[in-house]
Amino acid sequence: MVRASDNDALGVPGQHAKLQQHDTTHLAVPKWFDASPYTHQVAADIVRYGPIARTTLAQILNLSQGALSRITGDLLHLKVIEELSGNDAPRQGGRLPFGFSKQQNDSSERRGRPLTALRINAKERTFIGINVRGNSALAIAVNALCEPLGEAHTIEFSYVSPEELSTLLVEPIKACAADAESAGLPRPSLVGVSLGGHVVDNQTVTAAPFLHWNGNAPLARMISENCGVPTMLFNDLESAVRHECWFGAGVGVSRFALITIGAGIGYSIAQDGEPINNSETSYGTATHIIVDPEGPRCYQGHIGCADCLGNDSIAEQYSELMGRTCSFEDFVVDARKGLRQATQLLNRTCFRLGVLIATITNAAMPQKVLVGGESSFLAEMSMELLRKGVESYRHSQAEPVPIEILDDNWINWGRSAASSAIERYILG
Repeated sequence: MVRASDNDALGVPGQHAKLQQHDTTHLAVPKWFDASPYTHQVAADIVRYGPIARTTLAQILNLSQGALSRITGDLLHLKVIEELSGNDAPRQGGRLPFGFSKQQNDSSERRGRPLTALRINAKERTFIGINVRGNSALAIAVNALCEPLGEAHTIEFSYVSPEELSTLLVEPIKACAADAESAGLPRPSLVGVSLGGHVVDNQTVTAAPFLHWNGNAPLARMISENCGVPTMLFNDLESAVRHECWFGAGVGVSRFALITIGAGIGYSIAQDGEPINNSETSYGTATHIIVDPEGPRCYQGHIGCADCLGNDSIAEQYSELMGRTCSFEDFVVDARKGLRQATQLLNRTCFRLGVLIATITNAAMPQKVLVGGESSFLAEMSMELLRKGVESYRHSQAEPVPIEILDDNWINWGRSAASSAIERYILG
């Protein structure tokens, strides 16, 4: 029998207790409900594919109608999901798994019965997603469908220790809790924090080069103790992949790759709706793949590796072309103006990015490649050269791989952190 977990310390719908610092009672990472792994998986698939008809969901999960009805009945009783009917129940609200073909055996549709569909109860829980990058952090409150509940809250800081950062995050977390309350939703159940670094057990940062941290820091515990809400840590690239699996361009795709360009070069891959669990994701394993044998030399001495796609390297290359010190922002401004030297470097960069995409595609054989990161907009400025880079390293008979350039809004990185928290909260 499914039973609700004890969330007394976190608040239940209709209770909007204020966050209290140093309230460390019941700060263990919670889950929405206690049940079999299959029940949690049903809830997760309703998140991904909902609103969805019971017959379709049963076919996806290879469950009998009776078994699915018992599981969804429990989830409805606990208000984890809700049922839509009539005009509110579309035949299929989201995307379906790659290659899935719905069997037309729904007797209720043939008999003209009212359509019904299942959807996660988005208003039953709220979460906070925080992304830390460089000398700033962004926090945003979301519902159980990862939809923002208010404005993003940002803070700026200089070099800070983990202890100092955990203290600075208290105010934006309070502001997010207030946003949830203003929306008439319960106070947050879980905080997800993502950053560029190596994280162990979703609790401890062992390395964060962009924050200049080195050594074990129990950042999740620090934040939990300061804000009174359970907290989990995630690598930012892993969170971005999970967000695409649950709420974005990777929903229903059996295997996709995500490449990010910006301050660093990131690469990860997802299989069957989940990021491949590999601790090496946070180490920038794609950074030193060769993309141009005549390219610039990186800080480790490699010639023409993917490091040349990073912002700092692009700034150095542009400075050499211009004969003066230029920033990455100078390059972008000049490229948008169509300045010859900037256009040449833009085309060269996008061709190299295409080579990286082709190399990863040849090795991992994804059905789709996503390009994200704060500098992903460069790809859209020279898609023709990017495609030429891909084609130059792909077999002429190979199937074209769809490439999607993601909108790199900083809010989406905050939502990605919340996505990871939602995934852990639902799957337990």
